Amino acid sequence: MNDSAKQIAGSLLQIKAIKLNPTNHFTWASGWYSPIYCDNRKILSYPAVRKQVYEAFAALIAEKYPQAEVLAGVATGAIAHGALVAEKMGKPFIYVRSAPKSHGLTNQVEGEVKPGAKVVVIEDLVSTGGSSLSAVEALQKAGCEVLGMVAIFTYGFPAAEKNFAEAGVRLDTLSNYNTMIEMAIEQGYVHADELETLKEWRRDPASWKK
Repeated sequence: MNDSAKQIAGSLLQIKAIKLNPTNHFTWASGWYSPIYCDNRKILSYPAVRKQVYEAFAALIAEKYPQAEVLAGVATGAIAHGALVAEKMGKPFIYVRSAPKSHGLTNQVEGEVKPGAKVVVIEDLVSTGGSSLSAVEALQKAGCEVLGMVAIFTYGFPAAEKNFAEAGVRLDTLSNYNTMIEMAIEQGYVHADELETLKEWRRDPASWKK
């Protein structure tokens, strides 16, 4: 667990972008029950954390993807984060809709898209990876060469790892579920005796509490 991942996880817990409730549960849009809820849009309301995230993204992309020419945000949660990173790095920015527009130019990828452009995709959160990989596919159909994806946080579900591996897409994240849980215990957000509940959920989130 590197220092940057710990710092990001600590900040997300502090501003309640990540909320933990092992004794009760949240209900996700998918219908899954979960002891955790992650809302990285809250980062935008906290200037110090916002800067921490876009600077960490810029450092990660410079290290892992030095050949990147364009940055692409996934709508809607990663558009603002992606634009901030692009500004920091002085690179062009585009974004990917969840589906093509039903009017006008019917674009799914918005911005100046040049065939063959080397693109790094920016995402706020990765759960199963379905919507994230759909954005990658849209960029590839638009003629881009997708180098990989970077995200603020991943739950680390086995299904996501399988989906990214099968799609041949590299994923790098600023922080992750295991790091967050360690920081949550260290900082007193959850007790050690609640750890097994959090681990149990992550092993089979679709069936948890059913």
